[in-house]
Amino acid sequence: MILPIFGYGYPVLRKVADDIEDDFENLPKLVEDMFETMYAADGVGLAGPQVGKSLRIFVVDTIQSMEKGEEDKGIKKAFINAKITAETGKAWDYEEGCLSIPSIRGDVTRKPQIRITYFDENWKKYDEIYEGLNARVIQHEYDHIEGKLFVDYLKPIKKRMVKRKLEKVRQGLIEVDYKIKFNTKR
Repeated sequence: MILPIFGYGYPVLRKVADDIEDDFENLPKLVEDMFETMYAADGVGLAGPQVGKSLRIFVVDTIQSMEKGEEDKGIKKAFINAKITAETGKAWDYEEGCLSIPSIRGDVTRKPQIRITYFDENWKKYDEIYEGLNARVIQHEYDHIEGKLFVDYLKPIKKRMVKRKLEKVRQGLIEVDYKIKFNTKR
């Protein structure tokens, strides 16, 4: 089932998400719905807060972003109760966007390698290292479960430049071709 994506301005996007208990009902269905929602919006990642759930869960599929012949370097996974334990390497800029903040993009500086512990939807625990685009997408989605948005990392001049656009997104004064809820209340 395609879930509505919560747009910029909803408080759930600014809250540190809660851990998921191992007896959480219908976890595989939530993961399936999140992947379906992400694909319907042409995304590469989607976090629980973006679908209105203040839960430490996100899904990622970078396979679709890899160059032809390099798809095996991508990942398609669900991350539950994730914790980034290390970020290393020389930081690099890359233009990011967000399904909760349509029509706005900007360069974000992140470290190229991360170490992360998490569970999958079957409660199998992992402790893994990711690099490059995989690491960046994970960091972006991880920020969502920590109550942060990519616009928080923009340089001051870029933040000023997008301020009006952010307000238009919050008010729902933009067109989007996927299911999204805007927080038009002030």
